[in-house]
Amino acid sequence: MTFAAADQVLTVAQMVAAEERLMDGGTDVHELMQRAGRGAAEYVWRMAAGAPHGHGVTVLCGPGNNGGDGYVIAEAIRERGGEVQVVAARDPGTDAARRAASLYRGRVADAGDAKGWILVDCLFGTGLSRMLSDGMNALLAGLAARHHRTVAIDVPSGIDSNTGAILAANLPHYALCIALGYWKRAHFLMPAMAHWDMARLVDIGAAKARGGAVTVSKPQLSVPAPDAHKYRRGLVAVVGGAMSGAALLASRAAAHGGAGYVKLLARGECGAPDWLVVQSTGDDGLSDALLDERIAAVLVGPGLGRDDNARARLNAALASGHRAVLDADALMLLDRPAAGAILTPHEGELSRLERHFGLSGGGKPDRAQALARASGAVVVAKGPDTVIAAPDGRIAFAGKAPSWLSVAGTGDVLAGLCAARLAVTADAWAAANEAVWLHGEAARLAGPAFHAGNLADHVQPAMANCL
Repeated sequence: MTFAAADQVLTVAQMVAAEERLMDGGTDVHELMQRAGRGAAEYVWRMAAGAPHGHGVTVLCGPGNNGGDGYVIAEAIRERGGEVQVVAARDPGTDAARRAASLYRGRVADAGDAKGWILVDCLFGTGLSRMLSDGMNALLAGLAARHHRTVAIDVPSGIDSNTGAILAANLPHYALCIALGYWKRAHFLMPAMAHWDMARLVDIGAAKARGGAVTVSKPQLSVPAPDAHKYRRGLVAVVGGAMSGAALLASRAAAHGGAGYVKLLARGECGAPDWLVVQSTGDDGLSDALLDERIAAVLVGPGLGRDDNARARLNAALASGHRAVLDADALMLLDRPAAGAILTPHEGELSRLERHFGLSGGGKPDRAQALARASGAVVVAKGPDTVIAAPDGRIAFAGKAPSWLSVAGTGDVLAGLCAARLAVTADAWAAANEAVWLHGEAARLAGPAFHAGNLADHVQPAMANCL
């Protein structure tokens, strides 16, 4: 998978370094501020189009360069004939912000009098790492309450850009968050991302940054080759266990996810549909079944159970040498590194693995990276803010998926998708990224109030959207 600069996700330090490289190349900070502010003004202008007369845009400007961006936004709206006013929380405190303020020709209002249709929050930007003062918090919250919609520039004031932590006692909800130049980690992390409805990115002409994380982007898939057959397309072996339903669901997702052949290695009777090949392995025949060299990926965990037999089946899967996806119960039993595998833990499973490998502390990206290094596996730390990490340090952030995914069985669907894409690509990193995107797209297509079987069936149109 390839990613453009716009698909990168940076820490604050990486963002500062990227902007410094732009300036070293001849772009001064004033030009960067103009690009950022005028790009953001495009979104604000569109949103303000439906405002009734006399209910225009208020831009709350702080003392730093984020406040400077606000003055540029306000002037761009004024030049277009829009109703706009600035509320200055403090006087500009940087040369770039002072210059931007000097170029603004519109009205400066008192905070107590300002009301309107849209509030643009340019109070503080990505550099905030401590709690917002009570005075600034009250100023922001009071203005937001007197406006129809609130828009954040770069990140909302009161959010840590690196961790997504909330640094304000009373943070408003935002209709839109406009990132400048690059995405920041907070744009993809909870609890921050729950505080806005939409997020958009303004390009400032920055090249790809060194060491930046990436977004989980729409995969570019292809139809099977003209001479393809079921084994060449990828045989997925799903290891069944004590509870057949989860394994059947994962098998269904794997079939819709592009695998050429899905075989359920069942422990007992499972009531499988007629399209699914089932091989009964009992309590001691799994190792022999896994000798099939045509297996391209093995999935173990959904419905596995946690007894001694389940542990033996997990160990047989790991000993087989096949590329593996470990989910659910397998993650609660795993007691060794799993080099080359994909692990798909939710928060509880992630915590259990951290205890086993002696890991602790950090935000979700740091935790996923630490587990990837310790286990040798690609880690899909799933949840409302899914993060993918590889042992070599690569990291990817998934966009906001429908909250309807918070229903039993959707993790089994993701596991089946990971197995299918691993069988097709033979690349754990690519497979994890493709599976996470397809999972979110299937949820979007499924609409509201679906069950996991509905989700699995919507993988097929999600795949079609990538061809």
